[in-house]
Order: sequence, then C-alpha cells, then structure tokens
Amino acid sequence: MENVTMILSLLCGVALFLYGMGEMGDGLKKVAGNQLELILYRLTNSPWKGFLLGTGVTCVIQSSSATTVMVVGFVNSGMMKVSQAIGVILGANIGTAITGWVVCLSYIDAGNGIAALISSTTIAAMVAIVGILLHMFAKRDTLVHLGTIMLGFAVLMTGMSMMSSAVTPLKTNPVFISMMTSLTNPVIGILFGIAFAAVLQSVSASVGVLQALSVTGAISFQAAYPMILGMGIGASTPILLAAIGANRNGHRTSLVYLLVCTIGMILGCIYYPVDAFVHFGLNDVVMNPFSIAALNTIYRIVVMTIMLPFVKGIEYLIYKFVPITDEEKESRANFDLLEERFLSNPDVAYEQSMIVMSDMANDTRKNVKRALSLMDHYDEHNYTRTVELESTLNKYEDKLGNYLVKLMSAGVNLEQSKIINKSLQAISDFEKISDYALDFAQVVRHLHNTKRTFSSRATDEVTIIMEATREIVDITVDSFLNNDDESIKKVFPLRELITLDCNEAKKQHVLRIKGGECDQSKGYELYDLLNCMLRMSEHCASLALDVIKEAEQDFNVHRFLHKYEEQNKSEYRDMLHHYEEKYSFELESKS
Repeated sequence: MENVTMILSLLCGVALFLYGMGEMGDGLKKVAGNQLELILYRLTNSPWKGFLLGTGVTCVIQSSSATTVMVVGFVNSGMMKVSQAIGVILGANIGTAITGWVVCLSYIDAGNGIAALISSTTIAAMVAIVGILLHMFAKRDTLVHLGTIMLGFAVLMTGMSMMSSAVTPLKTNPVFISMMTSLTNPVIGILFGIAFAAVLQSVSASVGVLQALSVTGAISFQAAYPMILGMGIGASTPILLAAIGANRNGHRTSLVYLLVCTIGMILGCIYYPVDAFVHFGLNDVVMNPFSIAALNTIYRIVVMTIMLPFVKGIEYLIYKFVPITDEEKESRANFDLLEERFLSNPDVAYEQSMIVMSDMANDTRKNVKRALSLMDHYDEHNYTRTVELESTLNKYEDKLGNYLVKLMSAGVNLEQSKIINKSLQAISDFEKISDYALDFAQVVRHLHNTKRTFSSRATDEVTIIMEATREIVDITVDSFLNNDDESIKKVFPLRELITLDCNEAKKQHVLRIKGGECDQSKGYELYDLLNCMLRMSEHCASLALDVIKEAEQDFNVHRFLHKYEEQNKSEYRDMLHHYEEKYSFELESKS
C-alpha cells in the first residue's frame, strides 16, 4: 500500500509540474503577443542569429518542443527556409536547459527563523498569492497573463516538491538502488532516457523528474549522463506528430530536431572512450538537482555549438532523407538569388533579379494554363499544385518587389532603372492574374465536388474563351520577357474580343435560363468563370501598357490609346477580325 501511495504522489507531482510548465509557457507567449513569431522568422538570416534567437525564445517559453513546433509551422507556410530553421532548433536545444535551473529553486532550504522566508515553499506560496490576485482582479490583459505565469510557476514548484517528497523513501529502497545501478550501462541508460522523455514528451520535464529522483542520493553521474543523452531523441515525439499533415519542408524541419539530438547523443558518447584513457573520475559522483541542471546545460551548450558551423551539412543530410520532388522543383522560387550582399554590386543584383522576374512571369503563365485545364479534366492533384504555386507567386510580389525597390537606390544605370520600373508595375499584374487563375480553379473544384455541369452550349462558349485566355497570356508573357513592344500590341484587340465574348456568353446564358435549358443556380458559377477570364485579360492589357511605356518616351496612357486607335485602325481591325474568326461562337438566338 505504501508503494501505491508513493507512486500516486509521484505521478501527481509530475502532473502538476507539467501543468505548471505549460501554464508558464502559455502565459509568457501571451505577454509577448505575436512578437515571438515575428522575431523568429524575421531575424534568422544567418545560423548564428537563428542560434541565439532559438536559445532566447526557448528560455522564455521553456520548451524546445514548442519552439520547434512553431518553426515547423513557419517552414510549412513558407515564411522560413529549412536552412534558417536549423540554427533556431540548435539554439532551442540549449534554451530548454533553463527549466532545470528554475526547478533548482524548489530545492532551496533556508533553514529556520527569518531565513525560512526565502525557502522554496515560502517563495511558491507568495508567488501563488500574487498570481491569483492578478489573475482574478487585474484589468489589463498583460497583468492577467503575468498572473498566469506566476500561478504556473507556483504549480511547477509544488509539483517538484511533491515529486521530491514522494521519492524520499527510495533512498533506502534496495530495488530502486539496484535499478539505478543498472543504468550505469550507457546503452541501457540512453534507451531509458529516450523512453522516459517520449512518455513525458519534454526534455525539460524529464530533466525535472531526474532532478527529483536525485534527492535520493542513488543517482550517480554514470547513470544520469546517458539518460540526458537520450532525452532529446525521446522528446522529438510531439514534433514528429506536429509534422503530420505538413508539407515536405515541414517534415524536413521536424526531422532536423531528431537528427540534431541524435548527432548530439553521438558526440556526447565521445566522453566514454576519452574517459577510458583520461579517467575524469566523474562516474561515481553522486548527483543532486543542481549538478544535474549543470550537466544538462554544459552538454547542450557544447554539442550544439559544435554543430553550428555544420548547418549546411545538416541541411544536406535532411535533403538526403527527404529528397526534393519534381513538383517541389516547379514550385520553388529562386529567392536565394535575391541576396542583400549583391546590392553592393548593382549589375550583379540586377541580373539576379531579372532571372527571378522571368521566373515569376513563366510561373504565372504555368498556373493560368493549369487552372484552365481543370475545366477540361478535373484533377485534385493539379488543383493542389495550382494552390501551391499561387502561394509562391504571392511571395514573389513581396520579396521581389522589396528587392527591386532597394536595387533602385543602389546605383543602377538609366536603362536598368527603366526596366526595373516596368518590372515593379508588372509584379502586381502577374500576381493578380495568378489570383484570378486560382479563383477559376476554385469554381471548377466546386462544380466537380457538387457534380454540377453546364449545358453543352455553355461549355463550348467557356472553352472558346479559355483558348483566347491562354493565347493572351502567352502573348503577354513572351512579349514582356522579350521586351517586344510590337507583338504586345496584339493584346489590345484580343482583350476586346474576350470582353465581347464574355458579355455575349452571359447574355446567352440568361436566354437559356429563361428557356428552361439551364438551372438558374448554375448562372453564378458561369458568371464567376467568365469574370475570372475577363479580369486576367484586363491585367494582360495593363502589362502590355507597361511594356509600351518602357519603350516610348514621354508616355501617356490616354494619349497612346487615342493615337493607337487613330493611326492603327486598319491594323487593329484586322487583328480584331482575325480573333473574332478564331474565337467566336454561334449565337443561340440565331439557331
């Protein structure tokens, strides 16, 4: 019965410890607001910055798992690269050691009299009282969250006290002493540490429980060290679970944590062959909560710092485990070309940015064609690829746009300046075209999922306009990339034809609804599809004006269009007639 009571008290202490640690972390994150997230993905452009940042953030939230899960989310969303995440994760593995020192506060015993006021029990009680008062009566959210932090700290301290009290009888328990003695085998100790941390899903919690067990005096350095080596691997469980449903980069990031902890364990094992020759004399040292906190901290600082210069090597291994697929190659933008250091050499920076600009134009064309193809044959896989590429194109607008603005002030020549101006205006149009391509794909997906179809006449009309849309996008992209101000003029009559066809298709659809050929509810989807293609053609026309403006001096949009109409009536009408013959459809009112 005594053993049952001891086990229940120990488990209760563990539960309170975990709960208190969780509440402290949550409170700290709420006090910080979104700043932690902003800091994490903005200030990780070098391994050292990421390393220090990961250490600092984890010291705040006291969980390397929480920091890594956060980073997995950033990488999954595209806000952070895998290479940036590695430095943060290395730092997080150091920052998690702070909890061990917080736990040490629970073992402060100041004795009797006035000195008892600084004992761990008294500190926990005072912190709890202040915390509950803030939590219940404070008006400001920051103070309420501060109260949560203090209550979490008090609960954590109480949990540690319960664990220590529960295991005190084990000091003289021969079974426990025998078990701890068996853990002096490094392999058994590492496996025990892995299993222990996997159950608790936290390095901090595992070290805290080990600190509690150390008060029995039965845990030596020889037993504690291999357990600490294995805890990081075991604590990767929640991180691997967090990667379920993530993309391949999310999977890679979760594996970074496991790989880093595994390499750390291997590096830590170097101690054993060195000790065989040097004889450090540490093996029989009896550990206490303070020495365990110190051991955990020293081990993590040493091995993570050793790994920091080899971030590229870790990244290489990760991509060996999870290779880049052909689809990833398609959707990956060459944002690495937009390096800040290139700005000191404007010619190089200009060439690099134009490569990325070309990629954006071609990716826009690719996404339009893929979205339109869904109407001919719907495929969920292609729909997903459309969504992913659209997400990449959104990043183009931000990253490429910001880079070109910086490049303008870096000392480019007049010709480069003109092309950069054209590109800055074009970026928004390309992104908008892709937006409407995604809108088109979403409407088609809805039609597919609801098993709704248009009449054969409506389908034929949409198909014809789709072909015209493909051509206008092709002309626009090719002319933009080649800076062809003559070919780009074909965009204007083709845009007019698409506008006429879209308007006519809407009229014909109304006639079909009135005649009972079509369900009125389908009208909305058809209108949405037509409007998407109409908007794409309008942004193509906007891009065409950008190309022409770059080629002409003293350009004025209204003057150009008037001049174009007056001087090129014959040419314009010929092209319009050509497109009418190519992309017109039979009017039902005449049938």
